[in-house]
Parts: sequence; C-alpha cells; structure tokens
Amino acid sequence: MGLLRMAARTAVVAGTATAVSGRVQRRQAQRYDQQDQQAYEQQQYDQQQQYAQQQQYAQQQAPPPAEEDPTEQLAKYAKLHDQGVLTDEEFAAAKAKILGI
Repeated sequence: MGLLRMAARTAVVAGTATAVSGRVQRRQAQRYDQQDQQAYEQQQYDQQQQYAQQQQYAQQQAPPPAEEDPTEQLAKYAKLHDQGVLTDEEFAAAKAKILGI
C-alpha cells in the first residue's frame, strides 16, 4: 500500500509541477508578446516622426520658383528672333503670351 501511495503522490506532484510550469511559460510568452508589440509600435512611431521631419525639412529647403522678369523674357526672345531661331509669328506669339495680350 505504501508503494501505491508514493506513486500517487509522485503523480500529483509531477502534474502540479507541469501545470505550474505551463502557466509560467504562458505568462512569460504574454510578456514577451507585449514587449514585442510595444517595440513594434515604437518603431512605427519613430519612422512616422522621421518621415514627417524629412518632409518638413524638404519643404523648408525648396526655394519658391523664381518668376522671370517679363522684360528679360522679351529680351531673350528678341535675341532668339534676331538670330533667326524664332520666326516673326513665333516671336509675336511669345510676346503676346508674356504681355498677356
């Protein structure tokens, strides 16, 4: 009878140890999952912040396009006309466009 009782006690202890060990493993796995999720979310946040900073920097660095002076444009087209690159019609069309006629 003593041997049977000792075997039953050993089975109970082993079963309890297995249950406790499984519960510890599940809790630890949940903690690791939470840490991984937090690290992933932090990485996503950091990437979004970096992208926003890059966009802001790019907007600050891009100078506004400078409009060419109409007088300079006319002089440029007149020079091309004098050189024979532009015909009278092309020069007249460019001149009208610049002057808004």
